[in-house]
Amino acid sequence: MAKQERIIECVPNFSEGRNMEVIKQITDEIEKHPGVILLDVDPGEATNRTVVTFVGSPEAVCDAAFDAVKRAGEIIDMRQHHGAHPRMGATDVLPLIPVSGITLEECAELARQLAQRLADEARIPCYCYEASAFKPERKNLAVCRAGEYEGLPEKLATPEKAPDFGARPFDEGVARTGCTAVGARDFLIAVNYNLNTTSTRRANAIAFDVREKGRPVREGGLLTGKPLKDENGKTIMQPGTLKCTKAIGWFIDEYGIAQVSMNMTNLNVTPLHVAFDEVCRAAAARGVRVTGTEIVGLVPKKTLVDAGKYFLEKQQRSTGIPEEDIMKIAIKSMGLDDLKPFNPREKVIEYLLEDAQKGEARKLVDLTVKGFADETSRESPAPGGGTISAYMGALGAALGTMVANLSSHKRGWDDRWAEFSAWADKGQTLMTELLHLVDEDTDAFNEIMKAFSLPKGTDEEKAVRSEAIQKATLYATQVPLRTMKASFRAFGICKAMAEEGNPASVSDAGVGALAARAAVLGACLNVKINAASLKDRTVADALIAEANELAAKANDEEKAIIAIVESKL
Repeated sequence: MAKQERIIECVPNFSEGRNMEVIKQITDEIEKHPGVILLDVDPGEATNRTVVTFVGSPEAVCDAAFDAVKRAGEIIDMRQHHGAHPRMGATDVLPLIPVSGITLEECAELARQLAQRLADEARIPCYCYEASAFKPERKNLAVCRAGEYEGLPEKLATPEKAPDFGARPFDEGVARTGCTAVGARDFLIAVNYNLNTTSTRRANAIAFDVREKGRPVREGGLLTGKPLKDENGKTIMQPGTLKCTKAIGWFIDEYGIAQVSMNMTNLNVTPLHVAFDEVCRAAAARGVRVTGTEIVGLVPKKTLVDAGKYFLEKQQRSTGIPEEDIMKIAIKSMGLDDLKPFNPREKVIEYLLEDAQKGEARKLVDLTVKGFADETSRESPAPGGGTISAYMGALGAALGTMVANLSSHKRGWDDRWAEFSAWADKGQTLMTELLHLVDEDTDAFNEIMKAFSLPKGTDEEKAVRSEAIQKATLYATQVPLRTMKASFRAFGICKAMAEEGNPASVSDAGVGALAARAAVLGACLNVKINAASLKDRTVADALIAEANELAAKANDEEKAIIAIVESKL
């Protein structure tokens, strides 16, 4: 199965919000790193602070963050800094945030490594906060930043208050750079729920119903009674229904409506779709209707995909449909286009990163059907048979998935929707894997060509070139074998649909099996032709034997499925 791309977000806050030349010098350090996309630069004059957002692979993001923080420490002098926002360094905070393919714990470890590197190489003392904190109390940023920049001389002189990395007396270097808080936290979503009312009071009541903090408990249970206190003098609160949320109600002049404005701090605990349904429930209980949702900023793709699948399941509809269609369900279900058009390509982090990278390398799977055929027909050797085999496998999986989706929504089969939805989900996952292999097969061939182009003027160069050719050839043999294994799994879907699926579509399941067989046998030929160039015959023979075994099984599977199809025609 193709691995999910590892993506993290970084949102450093720099203590400069007025001099755009200084800010640009910092963001230039970020943009020079391949694999990193600068998403947003938000300077604030009153706070004298700029919030920068960028995403990319963990390694690239950490390198870009190091260079940006190092540069900020060189060009921002904290002795001259004044602003409305709390701060303790030229880079005040540096959080790493998991977006996809990586856990919060992994980001926390990356944050600790980055903090140590900043202390060792850039001479910037660092505190670790939130998920990367070494001490429980330092999970709270306010504890790390207590006393702000002006309190650093005393903190650095007190062992228990010293930074986690780079602790030293307050010298001229620290006086200039201050300290930085490096951490890891979950992705935050700022979201507003649109209401069919102009009443801020009603909006606030709904917000208090759902937010984790809730509302004060008052004497006599009255809304206007005096707040009750506990034995320590703290106000007693009645918690709301949604964990990991903060919310208030307000009126927006621009739209002429009231909204419940919510910050969602842990989407694993309270997903967006769960919050939407709960706000709808709380609003309805007060005679108010939620007309739509406004997402402020960007969201991870998983947030909308999970929402789309949630609403499909409530309708007892198959979730094994293209991602684009799932997105449409999420947008319409939560009214994300209520106030203005909602374009996932502009709001989803993974899509922004994907679109930015398209200019770097064109993908075959992004071509039109005609364009793909034209590209194949040209005199260049790639894309070739291995690539076409992967695409045939994807088409076989797609046909099986189509029959599953048709069966899921067949009249009279409503009690079986989940059964067919599960098959369609498997088909979509398999299609994604095989479409990835379409490009990977061509990439593997290009790696061989690149190895052959290496210099061979000296014995040392010849040895390096020979080793590179063998390494690339092995990879080019392994990729079509992966295509064979993935394509073979399409038989399971097609066979189930031939036996149990909508009878009117049984021929489609048969064509899917034929496509899967062509994919397996075609990829087998590529395994053999590439394995012939491997010097390690033990490895080569093992790969060929595995390929031959899969090819024989594919012939048997295809015959069995076609027999089922023929019996029903």
